[in-house]
Amino acid sequence: MNRKLCAVALLGAIAVAAGAIGSHAVKSRVSATDLEIWKTAAHYHLIHAVALFGLVNHDQENRYRKTLLLWWLGTVIFSGTLYALVLTNIRVLGAITPIGGLCLILGWLMLAVDASRSKPNAS
Repeated sequence: MNRKLCAVALLGAIAVAAGAIGSHAVKSRVSATDLEIWKTAAHYHLIHAVALFGLVNHDQENRYRKTLLLWWLGTVIFSGTLYALVLTNIRVLGAITPIGGLCLILGWLMLAVDASRSKPNAS
């Protein structure tokens, strides 16, 4: 069993479900501002699930494990705190969200660093 791929598939399924929940169940219960927050969370969640899928399939030699970890943490912290903020109206959660965003950014930068260190013919 490919645990990484299985985990990415679950992350993607949760992202799609979160988008659907936002469009149906959450939409009628929150303000327009909170709905936009939810949409942002679902958007970044799905983008990074797809990015993780691509990198997991590409990284046969485990070169990009720091990027994978940063994207995982970033997605959970960024999107998770935004989902929780909308559902609970605990606004202080918004103060944690940038930590997730920073993890996502650092993951992309780490990918660039690791890719620049790879041999030209290496995948």
